[in-house]
Amino acid sequence: MPAGLVISAPASGVGKTTLTLALARAWRHRGLNVQCFKSGPDYIDPAFHAAATGRASVNVDSWAMDRGTIAHLVSRGADADVVLAEGSMGLFDGVAARGVSGTGATADIAEMLGWPVVLVIDPSGQAQTAAAIAAGLRDYRPGVRLAGVVLNRVASPRHEDLVRRALNDAGIAVFGALPRHAEISLPKRHLGLVQAEEQAEIGKLIDEAARFVGEHVDLDAVLRSAASWSPQAASNGLNVTPPGQRIALARDAAFSFVYPHMLEAWRAAGAEIATFSPLADEGPDMSADVCWLPGGYPELHAGTIAASARFRAGLRAFAETRPVHGECGGYMVLGTALTDADGVRHEMTGLLGLETSFARRRMHLGYRLAALAAPMPGHQAGARLRGHEFHYSTIFAQPDTPLAVVHDATGAVIAETGSRRGHATGTFFHLIAEDR
Repeated sequence: MPAGLVISAPASGVGKTTLTLALARAWRHRGLNVQCFKSGPDYIDPAFHAAATGRASVNVDSWAMDRGTIAHLVSRGADADVVLAEGSMGLFDGVAARGVSGTGATADIAEMLGWPVVLVIDPSGQAQTAAAIAAGLRDYRPGVRLAGVVLNRVASPRHEDLVRRALNDAGIAVFGALPRHAEISLPKRHLGLVQAEEQAEIGKLIDEAARFVGEHVDLDAVLRSAASWSPQAASNGLNVTPPGQRIALARDAAFSFVYPHMLEAWRAAGAEIATFSPLADEGPDMSADVCWLPGGYPELHAGTIAASARFRAGLRAFAETRPVHGECGGYMVLGTALTDADGVRHEMTGLLGLETSFARRRMHLGYRLAALAAPMPGHQAGARLRGHEFHYSTIFAQPDTPLAVVHDATGAVIAETGSRRGHATGTFFHLIAEDR
C-alpha cells in the first residue's frame, strides 16, 4: 500500500521543488518506487518529477477538476511505494471564489487525499518566528494535518538551534535543516524554472540534491510520517475530448507547455500524436486532421521562428483546410507579429491578427473560465472550459472575432477573449478541463 505526503511551504521560492526532487531520487536510490504529482497549474515541474523518479507526473487542480478526475489521476500511484504531491505557492494560497472542488490551494489536495504535509520553511532573517508561522499553518484549517518541517537555507548551527528549539516547544517535528548550498539551485527564468529538457546536467543536479538532503534530513522519519493510502475507484475519467484523431503537435523548447494529463487523455481516447519542431523548421504532418501549438517560450526564439520558412509555409497550407489551435505562446505565433524583450519586431505566421510585445512587460496570471462563442478543436460552441493564463506579454492588437467570453476566478470578464479566423483559433489560457 503506498504512503502519501504533500510537500508545501508558507510561500513560493523556498525550495519545495528541490526537496521534492531530492526525496524522490533518494528513495529511488533505496529501491522504492516513487510517484510524484503537482498541485496546481504548473507546466514545468512535472518534467522534473519524471526526471527524478522515472515515472510520468501529472497536475491535480481543485479549482479546475472535480474529485473524480483527481481520483482518476492520482490512482496511477497505486503501484508506488511512496507518493509525493508538490504544492504551488503557499499551503493555503488559492483564489477567492471556489471552483469545481476547491480554490486551487495545495491544502485542498492534502485534505481531499488525507495526506500529511511536510513544510519547507526558510527561516532567513528570523528565528523563533519561523515556529510561529509553522504553528499557524498547522492550526489554520481542520482536516489538513502537518507531519513536520524541513528547514532550508539556515545561516549557522546557532541559527538552526534557535529555530529547532522553538519548533520543538510548539510540538512540531523537525526532519532536518539544510544549510545554503548553491550547487543544488535550479536555474530560473520569467515563467519559473528553466525546463528540465533544457538542462543537460539535470540528472547530476538531482543526484547532488539527493545526496545533500540525505546528509541533513532524516529520510526514514519523513517516510514514517506519510499516510498509508488506498486509491479510491474514480467515478469518472478525465472528461477531455481530443481535438482530432491524428494531432500534429508542435514540441520543442519554444512549444513545451502542455499539461501531461491532456496528452494522456488524448491518447486514451484513441488519438495519435505526431510531434514536429518549428525551431527545426519542420511543418505539421499533413496527414493529421488538426494542428495544436502549445505555449512555451516563443519570445526567446522569435528570430528563429520568423526565419523558419518551411514551418510557416507548412502551417499556412495546413490551415487552409484543417483546424489549427494555439495556446498562449502558440497563440502568439499564430498572430501577425511578436516583439521581443529587446524591442525587435518579428513576423509570425499571420493566421490571426494578434500582435504582442515583450518589450513592455505586463503580467497576466490566473485561472480562466471561458464560454466558447464558436467551436475550437475538441469543443463545441457553448462549451465551458477551465484553464490558466500566465505570460508577460503586452497585447498590441487582437482584431479578429472573439473566440470566447472569458472570466477570471472572481467572475470578472477579461479582455483576453482569444481569437478565430478561418480554421485558426487561439487562446491565452492553457486548457485544463471542460466543465461537464
